[in-house]
Amino acid sequence: MTTVTGSSDVRRFIAQLPANLETKVLRGAARAGATVIAEEAKANTNSHEVAEAVKVATKREGDLMIGAVQLKGPGAYLAPWEEYGTDPHFISVDPSQGGGMSVRRINDKTKEGSLVIGGAFVGKTVHHPGAGAHPFLRPALDSKEGEAFSAAQNYINSRITRAGIVGPADVEDDA
Repeated sequence: MTTVTGSSDVRRFIAQLPANLETKVLRGAARAGATVIAEEAKANTNSHEVAEAVKVATKREGDLMIGAVQLKGPGAYLAPWEEYGTDPHFISVDPSQGGGMSVRRINDKTKEGSLVIGGAFVGKTVHHPGAGAHPFLRPALDSKEGEAFSAAQNYINSRITRAGIVGPADVEDDA
């Protein structure tokens, strides 16, 4: 009579496979691919503050594991202006920039036409011609898409071996 040993180990391995794939492989693969895009975006930006705000996060949506390039931190507010540019607009004095003057004094100076930009009096309002767009996020995705897929595939290949799924569980950092 034939005897089979290890069937309980096989059943346990197969039962744990989805959870192990998610925690030990897929999240890391998504992060590896997104990191390629994030590094290119950092290299493409003109602003040190924006480059420091480029972050990578992963999240699970249903059956999908998503690697996301996000803008978080002090320089993140500058990114849309750089990516898309700005339209022409008017600038007037912001009371929070009053240099210790009271609101009334700022209002009086504004009425007198005393708006100062770069140390020069320019009047109570200034017409800003707008700023041209300098896209850095979308071109990073377009130019490094293939490398991102390769990085994710390499990560998967390094974690799945004939011996099973190797490596520790990846840290969750849902976006």
